Amino acid sequence: MAIQPIDLQALFAQLGNVGKAQAAIKDGQQMQAALQQAQAQQKIEENVRSVNEAQEMGKDAGTIKPRDQKGGAPQGGRGGAGGKQQKEEAPPGDGKPGLIRNPALGRNIDISG
Repeated sequence: MAIQPIDLQALFAQLGNVGKAQAAIKDGQQMQAALQQAQAQQKIEENVRSVNEAQEMGKDAGTIKPRDQKGGAPQGGRGGAGGKQQKEEAPPGDGKPGLIRNPALGRNIDISG
């Protein structure tokens, strides 16, 4: 099936429109990519400026632990009398070998100077 001269006239007349349509499609793709990049950059900046949620620290993270009988620090807490008592009551064989602990160590203050 050959192309007739009348068909060529119709094609040449529409050639400018085809070129404009192809350029619009190409520009549209570039604009869409630039828009997506700008949105991603905006989201990153928003994440940097926002306050992050705290990570889950465990099921007992928000609970208050009861105090021991003597009114000291909470059981299992850091520092305080409760932590020292647990360390002192531990048998000497459970730490580093050859480590000797003095139960009176750290309880007396020498003010004679």
